[in-house]
Amino acid sequence: MAVSADIYQQVVLQHNKNPKNFKVLEDASDSAMGHNPLCGDKLVLYIKTEGEILTDISFKGEGCAIFKATSSMMTEILKGKSLNQIKVIVKEYELLVKGELDPEQQEHHLEKLRIFSGIYEYPARVKCAILCFRTLQSMLEDDKKEAVISTE
Repeated sequence: MAVSADIYQQVVLQHNKNPKNFKVLEDASDSAMGHNPLCGDKLVLYIKTEGEILTDISFKGEGCAIFKATSSMMTEILKGKSLNQIKVIVKEYELLVKGELDPEQQEHHLEKLRIFSGIYEYPARVKCAILCFRTLQSMLEDDKKEAVISTE
């Protein structure tokens, strides 16, 4: 079932107005900053892990509706997942927003994030939609404390 433009818009607006997990995580085990200079989106992403499980995740920041909606949805979906599961979801999401994964035809673990399947048609918006994921990826894989989305 393809996602309609109306449903996409409703979901983005709902998460922009009332983002989930939009707070400083006081007992975070790690945090990182992300910045998209093209749109002006900025965030601090907080995670708490116990062993290989992400037990809590939150973000604070400011930016466009797509940035806030993807960050909100990402935190909902990743909470309680293993770090290995998260790496798979991050990779699948990147393929999705680049138009290289068709959630109607290919197996995936994206859950509600599949709603962003058509965003590749708007290249400037892809950077907004991927900031939170790149920030998390840099924290988990590269042990960096900041992710900056290229303006190219």
